[in-house]
Amino acid sequence: MPKNQMKCPRCQQPITVQVEQLFDVTTDPAAKQRLLGGVSNFANCPACGYSSGLSTPIVYHDNEKELLLTFFPPELGMPLNDQEKLFGPLINQAVNKLPAEKRKAYLFRPQSFLTYQSLVERILGADGITPEMIKAQQGKANLIEKLLSATSNEVRKSIIQQESALVDAEFFALFSRLMESALSSGQEEISQQMDAIQQILLNDTEYGKQLQDQANEIQEAVKTLKAVGNKLTREKLLEILLEAPNDIRLGALVSYTRQGLDYQFFQLITDRIEKAPSQEKQKFEALRSKLLDLTREIDQHMEAEQKHAVELLGTLLSAENLQETLKKHLPEINDTFIQLLNNSVQQATQKQDQALVDKLQQIVAILQKFSAPPPEYGLLQKLIEAPDEPSLDKLLVENDSEITQEFTQFLGGIIAQSEAESTSPENVQDAKVLERIQNIYRTVLKYTMLKNMK
Repeated sequence: MPKNQMKCPRCQQPITVQVEQLFDVTTDPAAKQRLLGGVSNFANCPACGYSSGLSTPIVYHDNEKELLLTFFPPELGMPLNDQEKLFGPLINQAVNKLPAEKRKAYLFRPQSFLTYQSLVERILGADGITPEMIKAQQGKANLIEKLLSATSNEVRKSIIQQESALVDAEFFALFSRLMESALSSGQEEISQQMDAIQQILLNDTEYGKQLQDQANEIQEAVKTLKAVGNKLTREKLLEILLEAPNDIRLGALVSYTRQGLDYQFFQLITDRIEKAPSQEKQKFEALRSKLLDLTREIDQHMEAEQKHAVELLGTLLSAENLQETLKKHLPEINDTFIQLLNNSVQQATQKQDQALVDKLQQIVAILQKFSAPPPEYGLLQKLIEAPDEPSLDKLLVENDSEITQEFTQFLGGIIAQSEAESTSPENVQDAKVLERIQNIYRTVLKYTMLKNMK
């Protein structure tokens, strides 16, 4: 994304901002989150805490929902004719990427909005989100903006305490999406700020503590099952489930052992109930009831995932532009879909349906292309393997053409993401790799600065 340097309006310190005018979700689904989440066209100053949106003309395009929207900040005071001249090339960019059959009448009548808020409401309204829902979401977004603009962690803690009612599952989901967008777009400063905020949210809010408790219980469940390993029998599994200290641990254990909770397992519980003394029957019956509820929930979730995977595969098989359609649905690709895709390839091969095999193999090839690591990873691996500092310096000179601003931002994003996932990695090897990348990042910055001075 385009990055610009500007002076902070409050303290005059230089800051980097991400400016974007065309948000075409037809070709770039993540553009919607960048617009609505304040990742693009938003200034955050780490020095003084200044935080505000930028007055930027915007074109928003979504072919699927037939939306072509424009917004021109009134404070820029530009005549209507000049506004149209500015919007024209942006709209043409979006239209030119569409195949002829996708160019519909809505493209000839873009909707203009006088306020940014009305633009947002129109975009969300197309998703079935009501003004009331928007207001609730806006409150959460405003809280995130306040936290980003706060000058210290103490101020952030105070804000969170005052606005604690807004911190719920939806808030954490929104926060995670914005944090992911900042990481993926290389906004290292914002990523680091959000990492610090996330730690406060986890430690100082009721819902954050619940999330930490859930994570801890899941870790304990994994440890218990790993300790048993291949010796896990139905009898041993029943013993483990009986000893679960709370419902969160029980739910985690069930999610990892669902395949073992079969007819024979429940028959084992029934036998125990029949043989147990009267004072123990209730314990076994209560466990059986909970397990039945938990397995039912898991099965319903799996059925829904499988149904969606089948629908998604059908959409891809009938797509006129497979690559663009698959790119748009990438967030929906999961293990269930991959398993269905592999099974479909095998079945089509067995039936000797070559046309279907070719189409499925196309999907596989495009997925492999999308999932391939960016070229920057190859260079980073070389730098990590450098045995000492002189070797690292030599590699930088040899790969000078690849030491770009994009590569520097890539390194910053890797570091920010690693730090966000764990501020104190349990795996010593992971910690050493992170430390090595941080050292490479510092060396690359120094190398780039010296190169620019020549």
